[in-house]
Amino acid sequence: MADVHSKETRSYNMSKIKGKNTKPEMLVRKFLFANGFRYRLHDKKLPGKPDIVLPKYKTVIFVHGCFWHGHEGCKYFVVPKTRTEWWLNKINHNIENDKKSNIALQNEGWKIIIIWECQLKKTKVENTFIQLIQEIKQ
Repeated sequence: MADVHSKETRSYNMSKIKGKNTKPEMLVRKFLFANGFRYRLHDKKLPGKPDIVLPKYKTVIFVHGCFWHGHEGCKYFVVPKTRTEWWLNKINHNIENDKKSNIALQNEGWKIIIIWECQLKKTKVENTFIQLIQEIKQ
């Protein structure tokens, strides 16, 4: 099925999708800072450029969007009905990149925490943050 937008419109729409400083990421950062954690952001020296790096705890945090990183069994991960093959290739490529960067980080001795966008919804966010602090301090 053909795209419903022109190439220029689609390009513009895609260019507006943020990769850094997303709402879920900002929510996690505000929580961590308010609880006394200090961190670095998007460290290019580390594999996968983690969203949040806690050097004191040798921990990195990735805040993944459920759609973009293919969150299995999540209601927010729905394969688009148009250009399905293209989207699946893109999402699978993201998943492969995530796996590679996680392996490289683990080989360097980093603890990896992944927070999914759906875990930051109003009904789940409190439990997610309690669990986050426990995981960091382990």
